[in-house]
Amino acid sequence: MNTNRQTAVTTKENKMKPTAANLIRWSGLAAMVAGIIFAGIQPIHPLEVVAAVTTNAWAIITSLKTGMCLLFLLGITGIYARQANKAGWLGLAGFLLLGLSWGLQTAFVFAEAFILPLLATTAPQFVDATLATIARGQPSTINLGALPALYSVVGIAYMLGGLLFGIATLRAGILPRWAAVLLAVAATLTPLAAMLPHQIQRLAAIPVALALACLGYALFSERPATASEPVAGTVSAPLRQTVTD
Repeated sequence: MNTNRQTAVTTKENKMKPTAANLIRWSGLAAMVAGIIFAGIQPIHPLEVVAAVTTNAWAIITSLKTGMCLLFLLGITGIYARQANKAGWLGLAGFLLLGLSWGLQTAFVFAEAFILPLLATTAPQFVDATLATIARGQPSTINLGALPALYSVVGIAYMLGGLLFGIATLRAGILPRWAAVLLAVAATLTPLAAMLPHQIQRLAAIPVALALACLGYALFSERPATASEPVAGTVSAPLRQTVTD
C-alpha cells in the first residue's frame, strides 16, 4: 500500500517538474496566444492619431499588444529551441532577427500604451510625430533623434527574420511545413503592404500571425515521450531474488 502511494506521488512530481521539454511545450502556448492577439487586433485597432491616444479602446488594445510582444519573445524562443539541432545557422540567424524585432517592438508598444497618453495634452506635436513615424509610416515633423532609425530596424528584422526562420523551420521538418512556408512568404511580402491604405496594411500582418500561432499550437500539442525512470522505494526483480536467496 505504501509502495503504491509513493509511486503515485513520484509520478505526480515527475509530471509537475519544470523540465526543458515542458518549458518548450508551454512556450508554444505563448506563441499561439500571441498570434491570436496579433491577428485579432488588426481589424479593430484604433486610428493612430492624437485624439485616439487617450481613449479606452487605445488603452485596451495597446496593453494587449504589450503582452503580445512579450509572449512572442517567449514563443519564438521555444520554437527555436525545439528545432535548434536541425535548424542550423539559418535558424539561429532567423531567431536572433525575430527576437531583435519583437524586442524593439516591445519598447515602442510600451511607449504607445503608457507614455504617449500622458503626453497627449501637454505635447501633442511630439505624440503626433511619434505616431506618424512608428505607426503611419510618415516622415516626422519634429526631431525624434534615433527613434525613426530604430523603428526601421524593427521592420527589416521582422522581414528577414521571418524569412530565414520560416526557411529553417521548413528544412528542419519538425513543425508543420505549411506554417513555415506561410511565415517565410508573408514576412517577405510585408514591404508590399506599404502600397495599400493604412488600415488595410494592418491586415497584411494576419498571415504572419496565423503562421506563428499554428507553429505554437503544433509545439504545445506535442506529447513528449516520458523516460522510464526507476521509482524510489522499489526493488527490481533480479535484485529482490538475489536478496531472497
